[in-house]
Amino acid sequence: MPDDANPNGHPKHAFATRMSHAARPPIRALGFVNPPVYRGSTVTAQSCEARRENAKQRFNRVMTYGTQGGPTHYALEDVVAEIEGGTHCTITGTGLSAVTAPLMAWLKAGDRCLMPDSVYGPARNLAENVLPGWGIETQFYDPCIDAAGLEQLWTPNTKVLYLESPGSHTFEVQDVPALTAVAKRHGAVSMIDNTWGIHSFQPFVHGCDVSIQALTKYVGGHSDILLGSVTVASEAHHLIVRNMASALGHYASPDDCWLALRGVRTMPIRLRHQAESSLRVAEWLAGRPEVMEVRHPALPGAPGHEIWKRDFDGACSLFGIVFQPRYTEADIFRFVDGLKLFGIGASWGGYECLALPTNGMLVRRVTPELPGQAVRLHIGLEEVADIIADLEQSLANLPA
Repeated sequence: MPDDANPNGHPKHAFATRMSHAARPPIRALGFVNPPVYRGSTVTAQSCEARRENAKQRFNRVMTYGTQGGPTHYALEDVVAEIEGGTHCTITGTGLSAVTAPLMAWLKAGDRCLMPDSVYGPARNLAENVLPGWGIETQFYDPCIDAAGLEQLWTPNTKVLYLESPGSHTFEVQDVPALTAVAKRHGAVSMIDNTWGIHSFQPFVHGCDVSIQALTKYVGGHSDILLGSVTVASEAHHLIVRNMASALGHYASPDDCWLALRGVRTMPIRLRHQAESSLRVAEWLAGRPEVMEVRHPALPGAPGHEIWKRDFDGACSLFGIVFQPRYTEADIFRFVDGLKLFGIGASWGGYECLALPTNGMLVRRVTPELPGQAVRLHIGLEEVADIIADLEQSLANLPA
């Protein structure tokens, strides 16, 4: 969808402009440009009758208790729904809680979920080690499966199709429109972890019912908060998610929501800069003799590039490299340890470069292991020339 049009085709401001102004107070309201932080647990009512009526509407932003959220939460929910192209959003305390809430909302004992083999590790842990105890089955599928292959896996009790495109370690790009069409034919719910594709992939345009974000990443932008979101495009789905999130006790700090609102103001600029930088670094790495493959969906010739080109409007800062088979784990550890500008750690989407060896961390059930040692790179706001120089000096530590 073009930056200057909404789903109905009417002109509107570009993304950066919308993020600068969304959920802010009116210009003349007290004069402050940022909304305040609303903290609280107890919410009082005007009367007993009003309290009872409010309780009936507690999932429609009628506040009865702090865990239902407040104005700070609602402002962030409106911004995220705008980014995702949905109608309603529920904020949760972590990215993982944004995964668990919709899964538990649509799955019950006897149901089955289809999940890509490239899925985020904590989501796999939930599927393999928690859901079976509740009588819920998960089958992992090749993320590069086509519609015909997915049809063959379908069973009458398959209720959820879970997607993550691209996968956050091995970067397979899924044919989301084709796969969600299968789910719709069977009356199942499609949900996607869209953290990599924030703003560049429109989940509801491509057939998804639920979009999950780890707001910890690009919306926060500074590696100092934990937040998640679940966005939908219908009132009915919103009430299902909201009820489950409340039942599970999912709640986010209003202070973290306020920090996320602050982060979203600069997110368009950070996203654009980091996407451009990451592609320049990926292009440079693709020419290095030590590297067998660069897994960056926006890089021509990379796995999944054609689907990315068809379905995405942009990229982000995260990609992977696979080294030539001659290198050992010890070699790759030496390379990562030798980097000066890259931290070694999980997460991504912040302002700083990160590097993380992925071999030994990945679990695969139906797809083969990577053909060589691999490292996931997150490109921050540092100058590209300095990033490349740092990578070059550390690649020199590898044996010839």
